[in-house]
Amino acid sequence: MKMQISFLVGTLALAAAAPASAAIKVLACEPEWAALVQELGGDKIDVVSATNALQDPHQVQAKPSLIARARNAELLACTGAGLEVGWLPILLQQSGNPAIQPGKPGHFMAGDYVQKLDVPTRVDRAEGDVHPEGNPHIQTDPRNIARVAVALSQRLAQIDGANQAYYKQRGDDFNKRWSDAMVRWQTQAAPLRGTAIVVQHKAWSYLENWLGMQDVEALEPKPGVEPTASHLQEVLVKLKDRPAQMVVYAAYQDPRASQWLSERAHIETVQLPFTVGGTPAAKDLFGLFDDTIARLLKGAGK
Repeated sequence: MKMQISFLVGTLALAAAAPASAAIKVLACEPEWAALVQELGGDKIDVVSATNALQDPHQVQAKPSLIARARNAELLACTGAGLEVGWLPILLQQSGNPAIQPGKPGHFMAGDYVQKLDVPTRVDRAEGDVHPEGNPHIQTDPRNIARVAVALSQRLAQIDGANQAYYKQRGDDFNKRWSDAMVRWQTQAAPLRGTAIVVQHKAWSYLENWLGMQDVEALEPKPGVEPTASHLQEVLVKLKDRPAQMVVYAAYQDPRASQWLSERAHIETVQLPFTVGGTPAAKDLFGLFDDTIARLLKGAGK
């Protein structure tokens, strides 16, 4: 009995001395993927986002603090599809972190798990900021979030095998809550089907595809090119033949071009969060779509 007590005390002492299981360090390129990693990883992960909702994700500087985070990351979760082509390769190179390089388990591109829209038949820089792999703004359709969640949950389990069961449980729970939410969103958004909109940037193709809306004009004359006075005037003229109910722009964009058109075409201006944190109500992924649909319905007068 005395030996058993000694063994138990020794075991408890070793357990107390052992370090707690460290959280997996994750660097997300955009807030939506940071939010999804948090949903799926819970307290087993430590995630930060390289960008916030008020930044243009196409244009980010690889600051020393960001490089330091990349250097220590065990998982990189980004959109891919060319969205971060202007800064992510530099960040990966300067991090010197082999675990998150392309081809490694720590390199996760959400766009790899989604069928892309707006894939160009010809790539010419003269046509603006065209993405050869297709439109990278996949997070505006919640069905894409669901697809990415399945793959990302599996990737977390691959990297942190000791907690596979934990990630599966959280993944199953998220998928159930997300599926229920999508049914609710589609019911709420039914009046938007067939709604014609003007977009400031071609960032809403997946949202339009999901809800059955259609953009009839874009304020940018070419993707990534700021609206010019002459182009805005052309859009205004075209709207007389193809009217729209609202002009839509993302929280990170300068609203002046949208407001200019709104005043002259007498249509609503609608700011959408675009990602988590873009508006006060878009505090998480569920709030992102709750607020997006509420703002679209208000803009359409529904």
